[in-house]
Amino acid sequence: MPEWQNFQPFIVSGLALGGVYSLSGVGMVVLYRTTGVLNLAFGAVGAMGAFIAWSLVNTYGWPEALAYLVCVGFGAVISLVYGILAGPPLAGRDPLVKAAATIGLALILLGAMSWIWSDKARSLVLPTTTWRYSVGEVFINWTQIIALALGVLVTLATAAFLRRTGLGTAMRALANDREITAALGVPVRRVEAITWLVSGALAGAAGLLLSNLVGLDAATLTFLVISSLAAALIARLRSLVVTLLAGIVIGLVNAMVTPIFSISSYRDMTPFVLAAVALLFLSRHQQISFARRNR
Repeated sequence: MPEWQNFQPFIVSGLALGGVYSLSGVGMVVLYRTTGVLNLAFGAVGAMGAFIAWSLVNTYGWPEALAYLVCVGFGAVISLVYGILAGPPLAGRDPLVKAAATIGLALILLGAMSWIWSDKARSLVLPTTTWRYSVGEVFINWTQIIALALGVLVTLATAAFLRRTGLGTAMRALANDREITAALGVPVRRVEAITWLVSGALAGAAGLLLSNLVGLDAATLTFLVISSLAAALIARLRSLVVTLLAGIVIGLVNAMVTPIFSISSYRDMTPFVLAAVALLFLSRHQQISFARRNR
């Protein structure tokens, strides 16, 4: 077992990754609660946005800030277009069918990235990564701080928005019953479109941060959605705060097993293991509560 000092850098990177997982998980939960769609293309949308930003900076000489905005904007636009085109036909379908449809989008984007940018090594370094300072023997850069802070702030802001605004109330009502909400005069299509737009913007931001934290690789960024999905499943696709905490725990555990060489090859299993344990525990708690009510 490595010494405590060896774990400290991984705690920092784990918190940063956990913040991004939370950011992605919140985007997935809000979209699912509003539209019933579990967007498994979340990672691919962010990945392609990051590749576009890389090309704009390194090939066309765009200003970095503008390229990063394009990354976020791409995520918002592609998600909005998908929601407008595929949302209405899938509205009455089973959730499994809706999720499978997003896998098709993920594969299209993954294929496009492999064809356009091939498999050459690339790196997208945000300016905030070069701004760093030391805490003891550990170096922390501002990209890591922004990743964690953004995850926390977006979660809290989204929770407050859903509770205290008219649009948030409409989104929560739509999550409960689409037909009754439409009968009450709520513009269902408009609310869904806004949700797709915001969720896509979060995907772009998550892809931009992850491309800096783990590297600019199409497959890696696409399938990192698994960790975000695990956080959302632990929260049962309901609680934003639980999604935040679950994302941070997954990021921490996944990073801290890295220095343990004997099991480092199994660290990709971390999201599945944590999600399975949490769901089994919650199911057991529900069964006990149900048994007590029936006594």
